[in-house]
Amino acid sequence: MLLLLVAAHHSMADDGYRLWLKYDLIQDAAQRKAYLNAAKFIAVSGNGPVLQSAARELQQGLKGLLGQAVPMASAQGKSGGIILSVEPTANDSGGALGKEGYRISTDKNNIKITGKTEAGVLYGAFALLRQLQTRQPLEKIALASTPKIEYRMLNHWDNPDGTVERGYAGSSIWKWYELPERVDPRYRDYARANASIGINGVVINNVNASARYLTAEYLQKVAAVANVMRPYGIRVYMSVLWAAPKTIGGLTTSDPLDPKVRQWWTDRTNDIYKAIPDFGGFLVKANSEGEPGPQDYGRNHADGANMLAEALGSHDGIVMWRAFVYKANSNGDRFKEAYEEFKPLDGKFAPKVLVQVKNGPIDFQSREPFHPLFGAMPKTPLVLEVQITQEYLGFATHLVYEAPLFKECLDSDTYSKGKGSTVAKVVDGTVDQHRISGIAGVANIGSDRNWTGHPMGQANWYAFGRLAWDHELSSQAIAEEWTRMTITTEPKSVRTIADLMVKSRDIYVRYTTPLGLHHIMGESVHYGPQPWLAKAGRPDWTAVYYHKADAQGLGFDRTATGSNALSLYAPEVQKQWGNPQTCALDYLLWFHHVGWKQPLSTGRTLWDELCYRYYTGTDSVTWMQKQWAQVKPNVDPELFANVEGRLQKQYKEAVWWRDACVLYFQTLAQQPIPKPFSPPTRSLDEVKSLVEIYQLRK
Repeated sequence: MLLLLVAAHHSMADDGYRLWLKYDLIQDAAQRKAYLNAAKFIAVSGNGPVLQSAARELQQGLKGLLGQAVPMASAQGKSGGIILSVEPTANDSGGALGKEGYRISTDKNNIKITGKTEAGVLYGAFALLRQLQTRQPLEKIALASTPKIEYRMLNHWDNPDGTVERGYAGSSIWKWYELPERVDPRYRDYARANASIGINGVVINNVNASARYLTAEYLQKVAAVANVMRPYGIRVYMSVLWAAPKTIGGLTTSDPLDPKVRQWWTDRTNDIYKAIPDFGGFLVKANSEGEPGPQDYGRNHADGANMLAEALGSHDGIVMWRAFVYKANSNGDRFKEAYEEFKPLDGKFAPKVLVQVKNGPIDFQSREPFHPLFGAMPKTPLVLEVQITQEYLGFATHLVYEAPLFKECLDSDTYSKGKGSTVAKVVDGTVDQHRISGIAGVANIGSDRNWTGHPMGQANWYAFGRLAWDHELSSQAIAEEWTRMTITTEPKSVRTIADLMVKSRDIYVRYTTPLGLHHIMGESVHYGPQPWLAKAGRPDWTAVYYHKADAQGLGFDRTATGSNALSLYAPEVQKQWGNPQTCALDYLLWFHHVGWKQPLSTGRTLWDELCYRYYTGTDSVTWMQKQWAQVKPNVDPELFANVEGRLQKQYKEAVWWRDACVLYFQTLAQQPIPKPFSPPTRSLDEVKSLVEIYQLRK
């Protein structure tokens, strides 16, 4: 009977719920024996809640991987076990650990996991399990790591009614109507997953915030969530509505310089800390896309942020003030507006304030130049904000591995303090010697059983956490690591899947927005192609505002002859993008209006190159399908079928993008589809009707 139960367990389909924390039995008996010899017991020096979480995770992981329980025991006089120990005054020889770093070492035939704090030990426990999951040797193990960025955050765009703005994996995981009386067990698994990749902060609600979260009723609910997060080293933060003093506070104003408003925020902040002693702080979207803010009262962003910093008082918390601001100006350039509002405020923010800046100057496009504010505000710590949810990357329909997108920004050189002043080093504080640093990812998590809708979307959550911890990791290494932990350890399949993942983002760009095209997606829902969009709620929500296509050519001139947005960068950056003859083709149309018949470095004209990229990008999805088919024998059948079906849909939509864009731009270029490519079999009107049908679903 036992054998039948074991067989049944291993035949169960993988529904994706366990994410990368899959502690399945290691099939190689020799390797399993070697691991067992190194993990005969677990000893814990201390009984703090985070330390106990580390011990529980080790017990759970080792039992699954090794096939037998590993007991808790005293380490006195024993060898061949794992010892967890907090050592606040530990010598940092071999590299400073900092307050969250860990060291894994061999000590008297035991594996010792140490950190200066309980959180460090927890991260070390997950690192040791990662070694086993990826089949690395434990003999004479010597690992040490500390996070390069202090605040490593997930930003949830979740609403009180259970919807998720730009969420494509079901409804919100936060069940506010049940809290605080019932706490969903899923919250703990969510906390485990975040802790396993080093995420230490969660903003629980949408930046388009509701004031309800500041009410006494909701503080009890948020406190219940915080209670689950705390044993995993995770602090809870809230997005706040700027107008809350008026909407729920009974005041006639929300002016940040009004004494009554300041006192209201101080009192409310104190209430929050009474309910949640380790509350992390506030995230604010203000005077952006219709949200209220200090500018409503003639004040600036620093006035608003500093008031909240003052309200925090002596509490251990921070304010993250978003720099995503732009005004409806048909004659302007949205590219420049955040820079123009925030650059003059450099040095005017309080010490507890960080300014949160998107990776690019427009809005999470599939490829953007790095935001010009990075390197332009040396007196202000900047939080890098990236989007894990695929708002502009095909939702949960398309397989797009985002680590290359994150790395592209992190590795970009701002030249703010000379060569090597990368965005990563601006963000981690090393360029300008800031004492605090932060990075935020807009979560792709929802109530779907597998958390992210597309199973491969889990890799983007994972990659964000790993890069937040260490931005020097490569996209390839993270892809291989995640694949081994989540899908298969068979070497050839690991290489095939990781290669597919690493190339997927460039493939998506080729069949949607090649050569630096941007913001030509469907209106409002941001799904599918709509390059012909000329009328919307405001001019910078249209496509024609960005691509500037006409009979002469294509692209937005951001040089001195155009909007001059290029001048916001250091001279070295201007040089690399300023000449259309030498500008990298991936950024060409971001900065230049190029003639349709202009020859490019590839030897093709702009029109021919545009078509070449749309067609080969679409064909590359077929390559993705073939690569995925190769790994079928080594992938769980349910997972394989899920991804296989989504790749079929992805190909259909790649053809949709290709046909829509080449047919529309052809009306202006008046050029034939170049050989050997065949013209689309449907008309532009037919393609437009697909978008119109989708818009009706809103």
